[in-house]
Amino acid sequence: MIVALLWPVAMLNYLDRQMLASMKFSVMKDIADVATDANWGLMLGQFKWVYAFLSPLGGFIADRFGRRTTIVCSLFAWSAVTWMTGNVTTYQELLWTRTLMGMSEAFYIPAALALITDYHSQRTRSRAIGFHQTAIYVGMMAGGFGGYVADAQDLGWRFAFHAAGIVGILYSLPLLFLLREAPARANAVVQEKRASIRAVASELLTSFPFLLLVACFTLPALAGWVVRDWMPAILKKEFGIGQGMAGVSATLYTTIAMLIGVVIGGWLADRWSRRTPRGRAYTSAVGIALLVPALFGVGNAGTLTIAVTFLALFGLGWGFFDCNNMPILSQITRPHLRATGYGIMNFVSISCGGLADLGFGMMRDAGQPLNLIFGAFAALALVAVGLMIWIARTMPIREITDSQVLQQ
Repeated sequence: MIVALLWPVAMLNYLDRQMLASMKFSVMKDIADVATDANWGLMLGQFKWVYAFLSPLGGFIADRFGRRTTIVCSLFAWSAVTWMTGNVTTYQELLWTRTLMGMSEAFYIPAALALITDYHSQRTRSRAIGFHQTAIYVGMMAGGFGGYVADAQDLGWRFAFHAAGIVGILYSLPLLFLLREAPARANAVVQEKRASIRAVASELLTSFPFLLLVACFTLPALAGWVVRDWMPAILKKEFGIGQGMAGVSATLYTTIAMLIGVVIGGWLADRWSRRTPRGRAYTSAVGIALLVPALFGVGNAGTLTIAVTFLALFGLGWGFFDCNNMPILSQITRPHLRATGYGIMNFVSISCGGLADLGFGMMRDAGQPLNLIFGAFAALALVAVGLMIWIARTMPIREITDSQVLQQ
């Protein structure tokens, strides 16, 4: 029930942020002072840097004061900002709304994934996280159709932001009454409130397995953010197709592959972890390994069909990787550090993703070839495979439970 209640929230979380990428040309035409790809990249990066900076705080608040309240307030706030985005008229106003979007959305993912792991044991954890992640992919896919909405004369890009914002605001009201904290975690709240943010950060940042996981979480995400934010524009420019088709081609097949990846990856990880505690890390390593040929292929694709095929391979590997990050974190950190830990992972990963967005825009303005750019991303993914195997080799046999923390 918890996963089902959170599914629409996760879908809106990514729909509201993703659809701007597929509407790039309509937005730039309507808001003329955006002007350059570098400015567009700065705007995309602005969202990520704010989101990243506040993610650890969002995680700490969720750990200390409760996942439920954090989730509902985050949904209401970012939905209001989504509605506001449909009213902007200048580049500076667009920057401000993306900043506010980053602030409000930063509190959701760490709290939601921590709440799911509170309810699900090792036996079902990867599948539960994977099902939640399918909502993210559906949101990305729906956002990919935004180009068609933006091109429609009787709708337009502003209508899309107004509609998505209203839906989120309305859903936050029943969610406030239906969502509940996990009973086992509620018993540990007193213990959790004794830890200061400094003590929590110190425990996490002195954990070598956690630092390895942060690095492994970040390296593939550099390519992931560029694929999400820039691929519609890349396909439109490289293959001379319309904005609507470019948005769908960049997201539909990739997202379908991600959906397949999280289902297979979640099932495989849960099954593999019954044989060895390293099973989830090994499953994740397989997924990251699939990203390497996918990125080389995207960078060297001569036709739209080839590009879409390699994007689908990227999506399959991403699904294996994405459904196991929080379950792996749950094996190497104590329960009341999970949301904060994921917030720190988001902070590092998305900060670097914002730099990747900005850098990609600058390199495209400078005429750098796609095969060189995506080849570099593939090399970073290969490094991440080695790091994930290292994590597997250092992983503890059993995770610490809430009852053990209370006993301590």
